[in-house]
Amino acid sequence: MVVVLAMLALQTATAKKTVVPRMYMFGFAASFGDTIVHFTDIQSVDSVWVESKNGFLLGRNLYSGQLHAYLTDGQQMPQRTCVVFYDQKRQRLEKKLLKMRRLYSVGRDGKVHYDMRHLADADFRFIAVDMSDPEEEELTVVKSGGQTPDAQKDEDKNTENTQKK
Repeated sequence: MVVVLAMLALQTATAKKTVVPRMYMFGFAASFGDTIVHFTDIQSVDSVWVESKNGFLLGRNLYSGQLHAYLTDGQQMPQRTCVVFYDQKRQRLEKKLLKMRRLYSVGRDGKVHYDMRHLADADFRFIAVDMSDPEEEELTVVKSGGQTPDAQKDEDKNTENTQKK
């Protein structure tokens, strides 16, 4: 049994990462404290990293973290549990989105129990996460301008210092 566990640990440690040119994803957010649920549109995200063996999206927690940050900072809605659904085929993901929306639209008693809110692409967009460096402790988010979060933090500090003067 120990040998099997060691082999599984070694196998997961050596999982190969590959870049998929395009992945489709949508986000879902809910809270245990209220009845508001959020759905994003299905979005196409370029240059997404996956495990080559099983197709798992790498950095899933970082993508859901993007949605969580948007809802917490931009919408003042903390305490949300955010999940990202993904697939390389848009049609399969559309079916999943329809199933999720049906689940939260009308209950079995015919009443609406959730306040469903739609996040349009203009409001929120997923940003590709760069998973190329396995030694890197803090993963960087690739933005359209190519700016890393650290560079953005430095820019924000400079702006803040300028405003204080």
